[in-house]
Amino acid sequence: MRASMLALAAAGAFASGGCAASLAASAIGAAVQASQGRPEAIANLGEAASAACRAHSARFGEVKIIDVNLRGPDKAVVWGTVESGGRRQSFECRYNGKVAGFRLRPIRPRSGGSAG
Repeated sequence: MRASMLALAAAGAFASGGCAASLAASAIGAAVQASQGRPEAIANLGEAASAACRAHSARFGEVKIIDVNLRGPDKAVVWGTVESGGRRQSFECRYNGKVAGFRLRPIRPRSGGSAG
């Protein structure tokens, strides 16, 4: 099946010009990665990064994960907040199979003004 996909993409690329060749190469690369299970590995990376960063930040209070950004096949950055004793802080946690960096920042309370 892979050989037929490559042949079809190559034929289409030669017929359509250079731009189509680039698109076909990208599509083939995505198809090959999908067949190798990469999407599952990426999903597992996000879950692993989230769990490790949640565990690391839990010592500072109640954890809320805001976002997980995958930055390669084995790296991720997790953002979130921790709250303890009415004090909230944001965190950035870098993950590469383990917590590789952690930064905690205070969140200033909003001023008492109304928004309208």
